[in-house]
Amino acid sequence: MPPGHQEARLIPSDHFTRFYNEVFKYIETLGQHELDLYWLEISKNQERHILDLIQTKGFEGMHEYWSVIKDEENCELDLMVDENHLELQMHVCPSLTKAMDNDAEPMKRYCDHCAGWIGPIMDKTGYHLVYDMISRTEPRCVMKIFKDPALAREAEKSAQLLANWPGKQAV
Repeated sequence: MPPGHQEARLIPSDHFTRFYNEVFKYIETLGQHELDLYWLEISKNQERHILDLIQTKGFEGMHEYWSVIKDEENCELDLMVDENHLELQMHVCPSLTKAMDNDAEPMKRYCDHCAGWIGPIMDKTGYHLVYDMISRTEPRCVMKIFKDPALAREAEKSAQLLANWPGKQAV
């Protein structure tokens, strides 16, 4: 690949995940407020990829977005969508798996970064995120997104480890 080619400037996902983990650990030493600000910046960046899909296609747009992620990041996950919600069941999270397969241990709250960027986008678009991390040491989770806040509140009751995010709005 010639120098300057766009792909020549990208780092492999294995390295990126480990780098991300170290950045999270460092920012966490600065305090929760700084970590929240960082996750909000990630969220703003991700808006470029998903906001229009949500605003124009709703749940189908979300399904389209996470279907691409499933393929690009080689995720073992199931996606289901109906008129009331989208559900993503991550059976093996490649990101946490890579962070765990590292000399440096993963940030204790590594999984929080997903809800940290997804939650603010859902709040902004009027959807309600229920993000069950299940366990911070198992690379799996369940994400449910609802338009109806009552359905989201009901789904929260069955979560094992409910995620928070900066500016989380009560449902």
